[in-house]
Amino acid sequence: MSGEVTVRWFGGAAEAAGAEEEAYPAGTLAAVLDAAVTRHGDPVARVLPQCSVLVDGRNVTGEPVEVSAGSVVDVLPPFAGG
Repeated sequence: MSGEVTVRWFGGAAEAAGAEEEAYPAGTLAAVLDAAVTRHGDPVARVLPQCSVLVDGRNVTGEPVEVSAGSVVDVLPPFAGG
């Protein structure tokens, strides 16, 4: 699959990544998140298991999904309060 997806980081995940938004090659969600861990190392590796993941607004946490070029992946850590 060619093209890019946008990964948007929120809260503590953005702090771990040192960015709020980045581009990654399209592919499986696992490949996209693995690329993020490769790029950012341990800080992202530690926060990802605690996060919910949405693809184009749909919660896909733990699902094996393909992420098409042009899609948006949101990485949301648990939020306090509410």
